[in-house]
Amino acid sequence: MKQVLIAPLPMCYQVFYEQCSTVVFCALVLFQPKQEDKLSVCSKLCYAIGGAPNQVAGSATAFFLQIYLLDIAHITPFYVSLVLFIGKVGGAITDPVAGFFISKSKKTKIGQLMPWMLGCTPFTIVSYFFMWYLPPFVAGRVIWYLIFYSLFQALNTLFEVPYCALTMFLSSDQKERDSATAYRMTMEVLGTLIGATLQGQIVASAHASDRCTVNRTANTTEYPQSLHNTSSVPEPLGFLAHGAKVYMIAAGVIGGVYLLGSVILFSGVKEKDDPYALNSDKAIPFFKGLRLAMKHGPYIKLTSSFLLISTAVQLEQSNFVLFCTHMTELRNDFQYLVVTILVSAAVSIPFWQWFLEHFGKKSAACGISWMIPFAVMLVTVPNLSVAYVVAFVSGLSIAASLLLPWSMLPDVVDHFRLLNQYVKRPEALFYSSYVFFTKLSAALGLGMSSASLELAGYKGGACRQSSSVILALKILIGVVPAILILLGLFILLFYPITEKSQKETEQALEQLRRNHPSCDNLFENEGNTLI
Repeated sequence: MKQVLIAPLPMCYQVFYEQCSTVVFCALVLFQPKQEDKLSVCSKLCYAIGGAPNQVAGSATAFFLQIYLLDIAHITPFYVSLVLFIGKVGGAITDPVAGFFISKSKKTKIGQLMPWMLGCTPFTIVSYFFMWYLPPFVAGRVIWYLIFYSLFQALNTLFEVPYCALTMFLSSDQKERDSATAYRMTMEVLGTLIGATLQGQIVASAHASDRCTVNRTANTTEYPQSLHNTSSVPEPLGFLAHGAKVYMIAAGVIGGVYLLGSVILFSGVKEKDDPYALNSDKAIPFFKGLRLAMKHGPYIKLTSSFLLISTAVQLEQSNFVLFCTHMTELRNDFQYLVVTILVSAAVSIPFWQWFLEHFGKKSAACGISWMIPFAVMLVTVPNLSVAYVVAFVSGLSIAASLLLPWSMLPDVVDHFRLLNQYVKRPEALFYSSYVFFTKLSAALGLGMSSASLELAGYKGGACRQSSSVILALKILIGVVPAILILLGLFILLFYPITEKSQKETEQALEQLRRNHPSCDNLFENEGNTLI
């Protein structure tokens, strides 16, 4: 049996070298004098790199967790759907809880948000590692993966919510925030690329087609009972033992990248105080503020639109490897197709940033629709040449879908702040609830995806799947995402914030800031304020 374990190691060393070089560069220039609201390139890079490991782990999970649970852990599609759904829902529920406690926490010497990100990182790494561990027992594997996947999602939330909200506390200047968001999304796409590449290269031998020629009994009925009963799965031998080993190696490498990213974030980013003063000292309860946010029209339209679009992207990610693995023409190239998607997304982020600055953010949403005709082409003409074209264009669309909501959400927060000036630091409200709804929609999408494979008769570990399974995969990566994207773009047509109105909002907030310059004492009564 071939074991592809050497190729990813040089890339891994290169990732560590590049990130360490960035730390050294930042140490030299970070504390140089600069204008109050201007961010140095170093600060933007460190902020962006800090969130990249989160995407490295998320990418590996999105592309490979489902096929790992099906073909390595030999959990049936029904139980896989439960693990993915419950884990995502658990992470989603953590979002408003995290927003509540983060808004209640007092400011420290390193800020109000930074302690949360640093504190949860070690536990997140441990939960991620055990999420890819194949336990020696069989009957309790579903519970094992449910616990660690849910734990990873919850801990990941405790990092993600303050990290996303940190955008508002880098600068009060809209252009600087948009620029920092572009840096962040570029690095996050690169993180997604690194995660998928590392994971794909390291675990490729676990899903290569030659395993079917070495273990021909795996083609059909070697494990007839195990396909529907996890308690009868035999212990991993041969290629299954090799598969379990390479997945653990990948988890260890990505865990190291995760830790390094947090160190860079802490070393290179300074969290600023709330740049706007309050017009009222009256405290407002968290959940009352949350209800206000849920009634805010621009936020509802933006969230509804991108929930549908992000669910479409999630379905593409989670089923793309499965689709390629069970299509004879694409089986041995799935990791390179994934890399093509992510390289295309990474290099196109600067283009989309330029586009939305010159033509508007709503206009840039048209790029998301490019995914639809090419996804349909992939499922109707599944040959290798078409697949690479589809992968490239899909990357362009994914880049737009990643950049736009995080670029538009600060505009929504500013609009809300102007209308509700007595609400202190509303960022946690919006970012935690947005992440909550995103994860909830992803949970529903992934749960229905795995349940559809169960109904279609997916057989874990089998080298050939039935025609009904292939049809289900085509629908999941072609038809369903197309419908969701079209609905999301239709809702976005009614999003009311334009570049002109946002400029007016920014000027009004700047006037508010000048009228209330005493920001130094903004956190004195933090213990008595709930937002």
